[in-house]
Amino acid sequence: ANIGKVLLKNSGDDLSVRAKAMAAAGSDARMNGCGLPVVINSGSGNQGITVSVPVIVYAKALKVSKEKLYRALALSNLAAIHQKTPIGRLSAYCGAVNAGAGAGAGIAYLCGGGYEEVIHTIVNALAIVSGIVCDGAKSSCAAKIASSIEAGILGYNMYMQGQQFFDGDGIVTKGVEATLRNVGRLGKEGMRETNEEIIRIMIGE
Repeated sequence: ANIGKVLLKNSGDDLSVRAKAMAAAGSDARMNGCGLPVVINSGSGNQGITVSVPVIVYAKALKVSKEKLYRALALSNLAAIHQKTPIGRLSAYCGAVNAGAGAGAGIAYLCGGGYEEVIHTIVNALAIVSGIVCDGAKSSCAAKIASSIEAGILGYNMYMQGQQFFDGDGIVTKGVEATLRNVGRLGKEGMRETNEEIIRIMIGE
């Protein structure tokens, strides 16, 4: 679907657009037969692309040290894994959402953020895109990845401008861990019937 090219052509080549476009392009290539190896996160190559490529793009643009890049990548990967663990291996909840929030956390760290910036970035991102469903690995994953990274970056920018989602805003509740429990419940329990319905749709029932 050439999501990366579409983003760059229609939205310009600023840093946030380039971060989304590069990750989307990696997924686009992978979903359409590219045989190059890819790092994984939570058992998924697409999630591996999502937690790493945007962080690397930002790190290069900001000219940070290799150590800071590696720390940002560790944070991004671990944040995504922490979100995904309660959901489990299979769910109709799109794993790119967790990975995009993880990328937002890594980018927040690269931009000078600490613990508060990171946790609010994640909560904000999850409040925005937690409704995306997984309907298998295919071309539209690239667009879902771009949307999830956009939410991660927006989540960070919101907090830096004094804006955030609060307890009672949908699935958001007080405290990052409590919100992550809600997301885990949504992905594991709430999406169970959705997963079965998606399978029926895909096989033409």
